[in-house]
Amino acid sequence: MRNTFAALSATLVLAGLAAPPVWAQSGGHMMMMPDEMKWADIPSLPAGAKISVLEGPLSEAVPFTFRLKFPANYQIAAHWHPAIEHVTVISGTFNMGAGDKLDTTKTMALSAGAVAIMQPKTAHFAWTRDETIVQVHGVGPWGVTYVNPADDPRKK
Repeated sequence: MRNTFAALSATLVLAGLAAPPVWAQSGGHMMMMPDEMKWADIPSLPAGAKISVLEGPLSEAVPFTFRLKFPANYQIAAHWHPAIEHVTVISGTFNMGAGDKLDTTKTMALSAGAVAIMQPKTAHFAWTRDETIVQVHGVGPWGVTYVNPADDPRKK
């Protein structure tokens, strides 16, 4: 079955969010094992996070699905997205909060299987204590805008 997938490799650039979309399709049907996912750096997040685009492209008004892998003790400053964000925790604990500034005391610990949904332009932040993987899906185009522009790693 894996041989029936057509692998696409290109560079995605949307508001500084760059990652090679690594998704495979065959007649609208897709299956992928975790070890087949290809991980890449994400310029729009602090160093250490990785992305694996499963469905996309993120730059178009079409459905997207991607996974994010965060190392232990990782923090994401307050930011928002132009599209609704559906997050499902795959492994680890993803601590999320809403607001204009990262505050680890004002978060909810989301364990594997938990879900969070943020409406477009809702400021939120997150952090991890251990390695954590989340899956994000929605309809693009997708991007990351930091509440405080000084927090944007693309500007450092």
